[in-house]
Amino acid sequence: MGGFTMNSRRDFFKKLGMGGLFLGLGAYTLPSQAAKNNLTKITLLHTNDMHSHIDPFPESDPKHPGLGGFARINALVKKIRAKEEHTLLLDCGDIYQGTPYFNFFKGEAELKLMSKIGYDAGTIGNHEFDNGLVGISSQMKHMNFPFINSNYDFTGTELEGKIKSYQIFNKGNIKIGIFGLGVELDGLVSSQNCEGVVYNDPISVAENMVKILKEEQNCDLVICLSHIGYSAAEGEVSDLYLAKNTSGIDVILGGHSHTLLETATRVSNLDGTEVVINQVGWAGIALGRIDFYIDKEEGVKLASSTLHSIDKRLEA
Repeated sequence: MGGFTMNSRRDFFKKLGMGGLFLGLGAYTLPSQAAKNNLTKITLLHTNDMHSHIDPFPESDPKHPGLGGFARINALVKKIRAKEEHTLLLDCGDIYQGTPYFNFFKGEAELKLMSKIGYDAGTIGNHEFDNGLVGISSQMKHMNFPFINSNYDFTGTELEGKIKSYQIFNKGNIKIGIFGLGVELDGLVSSQNCEGVVYNDPISVAENMVKILKEEQNCDLVICLSHIGYSAAEGEVSDLYLAKNTSGIDVILGGHSHTLLETATRVSNLDGTEVVINQVGWAGIALGRIDFYIDKEEGVKLASSTLHSIDKRLEA
């Protein structure tokens, strides 16, 4: 999962130089029109499945030579934030497990560095449970951003009251609601490591979250941080299935399947409205970016998608 062939890697870098591909989510089709129509720009930056890859891959790596690295992500995020007033940096789970950093520090290093980079929120992947519920709760003192998950019920467990079911951010005149969905833990996580955690159906939970965020909290933009995978067998829950079988979600930022999307996917929901889905491989080889231009009065949303390579050029 997440590997490049030689040809696909060349294509990856070539496409990065093309900038974003605009996704038509309304009447407007060009960013120049955003300014004159007084749209508010919201920049979403996202990672997934970092798997404790704090350092870049070695240049000799056959799949991801020289790619990745938390320091490089930090440098890129700083550059973007200096230019964009309304930015959110989000992670879609599986921060843990994959290098000796996790084996030795048990998540402390990853969470401290992500806090320093300035993540605004993240969701929980199945590998966050690798050291049990205590392995999550004991490390949360090292983070200054919330974990958000809406379909795991932690009642009566070590994590009760520590994981948010949703979070609202205000950026300019735009109210942004974020909720999170996790994969079925049975079969992925040993029962002793998630004892007492109840998994709830992502579709029904998503519908309830949309009701809360759109109808009750009047959010202008609803984001799902997903760790359920980009696609699955027919009828099984995935990001694509979620988008098609719900309404009210504007964007699904995904993880778990290590899918590298060169540009975001567009899917029509139950109401015929487009949902933007994105995922950026794994191990920090890329940073995803989606720029939303929102006109609250006209009810217009325009989105563009960009994939940023995390490579040594960011060290300059």
